[in-house]
Amino acid sequence: MTGHDVTLEWTGGPTETISVDEGQTVLEAAQRAGVRLPYDCRSGTCITCVGRLLEVEGGETQPEEREPNRPPDAADAFAYRRSPEALTDGERADGYVLLCIATPRTDCRVEVGPRVRAAVGDSPWA
Repeated sequence: MTGHDVTLEWTGGPTETISVDEGQTVLEAAQRAGVRLPYDCRSGTCITCVGRLLEVEGGETQPEEREPNRPPDAADAFAYRRSPEALTDGERADGYVLLCIATPRTDCRVEVGPRVRAAVGDSPWA
């Protein structure tokens, strides 16, 4: 079975690289590896598990092709099991991803933790 390496980076804290099997979500792989990530709904309707894509290895949009200070396109790095209801189009364009339903398409780096969650704000369903 093939998969991808996802590096999880906590702001000002540790970095963990996990191997995510094909078809597996980042949250599932993290739990299997003993890495604790916050989650709640597991269906993409809250933002408890949100992360922000920092870098894509082998993505369609290379750094030199992006606008300055623009994050990589999350669609280059992740597919979703279902629609990420809790994210706006703008948040998705800014690289935010719901790790409970996101399956990686490539190796990548994702920022996680309270700072990322605070940047997104409240769930639209709250």
